[in-house]
Amino acid sequence: MNAVPWSAQLRALAARFGDAPAVTAEHGGTLSYAGLSDRAHALAEVLAARGIAAGTPVAILLPNCAESVWCAYGVRLAGAADTPLGWGSTGEEVAWAAQLAGFRTVITTADRAEAVRALGLDPLLPGSVRATPGGQAAWDAVPADATGRVLFTSGTTGKPKGVRYSHGRRWIAEQLLRATLPFTPARRSRLLLVTPFAHGASLLTFAWCEYGGEVLLEGGVDPARVRTLLRRGGVDALFAPPTVIAKLAAALGDERFEGVRCIFTGTQPLPPGLYAKACAMFGPVVRVTYGKTECFNPITVLEAPDTHDWFTQQPVPPGACVGWPAPGVEVEIRDGQVWLRSSHMSEELVGPDGPIPHADGWHATGDLGRIDDRGRLVLLGRVADVIKSGGYRVNPDEIEALLAGLPGCGAVCVAGLPSEYWGEIIIAVAEHAQPGWEDAVRGRVAALSKHKQPRLFVALPALPRNAQGKISRREVVRCVLATHRLADGAHPALSPKPEEELQWNT
Repeated sequence: MNAVPWSAQLRALAARFGDAPAVTAEHGGTLSYAGLSDRAHALAEVLAARGIAAGTPVAILLPNCAESVWCAYGVRLAGAADTPLGWGSTGEEVAWAAQLAGFRTVITTADRAEAVRALGLDPLLPGSVRATPGGQAAWDAVPADATGRVLFTSGTTGKPKGVRYSHGRRWIAEQLLRATLPFTPARRSRLLLVTPFAHGASLLTFAWCEYGGEVLLEGGVDPARVRTLLRRGGVDALFAPPTVIAKLAAALGDERFEGVRCIFTGTQPLPPGLYAKACAMFGPVVRVTYGKTECFNPITVLEAPDTHDWFTQQPVPPGACVGWPAPGVEVEIRDGQVWLRSSHMSEELVGPDGPIPHADGWHATGDLGRIDDRGRLVLLGRVADVIKSGGYRVNPDEIEALLAGLPGCGAVCVAGLPSEYWGEIIIAVAEHAQPGWEDAVRGRVAALSKHKQPRLFVALPALPRNAQGKISRREVVRCVLATHRLADGAHPALSPKPEEELQWNT
């Protein structure tokens, strides 16, 4: 493929589906397929008038709204590199992203325009883009080798890196995602999205709209609103990473919702207890996929019947089964780490010192894993998260799996505190903890080897999470050390820092 026909593709959808709803946003009303095409093409004309050529990064800093969708389409029609930023990004984070990706134009809201200018960047307001129904000219196909998207790693092990995709690889990824959907959406089939469009929700939007479906784009996880939408009927699928399932289960767990054909989940391991709650609410319709910022979803797929078979084993095997490789994806386990290669993987990573190429076309994911006897990939944790304590290597995910759904607290994070005596000390950190939660932890982990059992316990008001909702173990350790003193040694202990010391640190 030498060129990608983004414009022709979108115009064909507009001609086919016309006034049918493409996106209904909690903030921004309903956008038809014809309106989506008109607005996207109008934005492409504005970008061209600004001298933005194919491959030039253009940042999008918007909340979940109709504008976030047509702006994403418009950037790629122009051949520019769609560079989505999390709506909660700070000025420092935007500046770092600009340094890595090299963008100057930021599509954003009026209330953030001045902050963008203060960073030396050029804001572009969606409201300034004027679309004439049917009046925008078609655009030529975009060079396949031009940069088509720039994403950023989560930064859980350091400052985020850029991840560069070409338009050609982005096109392949979208065709693969469509080909592996569990069913073909019918016209007006509804997909409910409650997670940030800047992350995985956009990929499902692009795939869903290819079939004339309707995307219900919410501003966040509001269980009461989700209940209303589900009770109203007509929702065929919901994208719900484990963090979303946990929030819905906590608020709606006693209710049953019929008619949802698929719960798409991924981004982090799904614990057995949480699967049981999802199954109780929706039935055995949970589908697991594996994706990385460095390689678009899907890398592997575990369809709903296979997901149900996995989680109804007695006992459920350790690790998170994420299924079989998608067509064209190669997966290898090297020294316990998952490596992958595919035609829809990113071109390269980008650090502050420049491009970081993949090793002979292979990407080291940083995930620990194994291939089971049926050829499925089972994730076992993160290489960077392995705790080295007393000469042993301990996978914190194994411990956390036992602590999922622990009574008397919210989520529990297992991490390693630096120690001269032990190397690292295994610590359990809980949020919203009630008295006695430590004993509940001890009871759950009693069957583990002694070296895997937490030695220290700390309760925090909330566990720090990144933009994707994942708990950051590095930040958990920082918070614990900022608020507690460690007495190292054979029998380590933690004590809260005095108030005056906390104030000084602040």
